Amino acid sequence: MKEETKLHVEENEKHLLLDHAYDGLQELNHPLPFWWQFTFYGGIIFAIFYISYYIFGSGPSLKDEFKKDYAVIAAKLEDFKKKESQFDPATFAKFNTPEGVKNGQTIFEVNCIACHLEKGAGDIGPNLTDNYWINTKGTPDTNYPIVFNGVIANGMPVWSEVLSKDEIYQVVAYVQTLHNTFIPNGKAPQGNKVEE
Repeated sequence: MKEETKLHVEENEKHLLLDHAYDGLQELNHPLPFWWQFTFYGGIIFAIFYISYYIFGSGPSLKDEFKKDYAVIAAKLEDFKKKESQFDPATFAKFNTPEGVKNGQTIFEVNCIACHLEKGAGDIGPNLTDNYWINTKGTPDTNYPIVFNGVIANGMPVWSEVLSKDEIYQVVAYVQTLHNTFIPNGKAPQGNKVEE
């Protein structure tokens, strides 16, 4: 055997030398570190219990856990919407100004004109210039929650998902200026007549 191919094993590694050879090659058996073995076997033990409980046992499925978590989120969202959709006269007064009404008109023209037409004459949505109202009494405190929460059954979007509270107050302030203007060629009255 040539010197360069002669097996060389360090003295402190001789106990690791395996008693077999393949094609003249011999191997040293370096054991895996304890932490690695602990992680590996611990993972197997954990998997046995996990699969037994969640797959074959009474453990909740991912769908069950999602439904449970979603129910909590939906309840909190509903509480938040109820709180946020409460009309605040002081906040409305802050935006019921010429500037607030002007901003509200701009927001109305960008978002609401498709259903209520220019100046609230009404198309898909009701006429906002007469004294008939479907879902509200035509007052700021009854108009605000409708704009905030929408009326899905009638095709009114949930505007709180698109507009900020301030923008909603400004739109409501603008809508109040349309009330009883009786625009010519407006949509026929709908809902209940509201007397001043």
